[in-house]
Amino acid sequence: MTAVQKTTKPRGKCRNLYLLRHAKSDWKDQGAEDIERRLNERGRDAAKRIGLWMKQQRLRPNWVICSPAARTRETLELLRSHVKIPDTQISFDDEVYLAEVRSLLSILAQCPQEQNDVLLVGHNPGMEELLVYLCGDNLSISKKGKLMPTATLVHVALPGEWRRLAPNSGKLVSIVRSEDLG
Repeated sequence: MTAVQKTTKPRGKCRNLYLLRHAKSDWKDQGAEDIERRLNERGRDAAKRIGLWMKQQRLRPNWVICSPAARTRETLELLRSHVKIPDTQISFDDEVYLAEVRSLLSILAQCPQEQNDVLLVGHNPGMEELLVYLCGDNLSISKKGKLMPTATLVHVALPGEWRRLAPNSGKLVSIVRSEDLG
């Protein structure tokens, strides 16, 4: 598999949804609450690689919705070291933390309609389930057997409005797994 799996190129006017699963977290601190777990060294490197790849591809979302968990916040901050996203374009939403598909769809439905390029930074299994909901289940998995391992960025092209995301309404543009970027 190549570092970037591209399946289709969006045509015409569309909305771009970028799904980013947080990078690898540190499990060493057994006393820490799940929401407080930070990234380990491998995770920090992976988040930077994804940010650099986004910069090279000139991908810059104009709206970001992020889980408040320490590992998602840190992933986003490391990505922002390469992709300049103003604080005013970032929303930390408690509902994203460990959310299921229904909650993620509700969160996306509240996106400002003028925002066409949205980055959602969250957790599995909800992120994978949202991807399958939007694009179907005929998607390639990583060499480790996962659809969205940690530090994976997925680009989905969507028609219409954020509040009307239907099953199979998205077109998978790319899956970028940090583990494949080197």
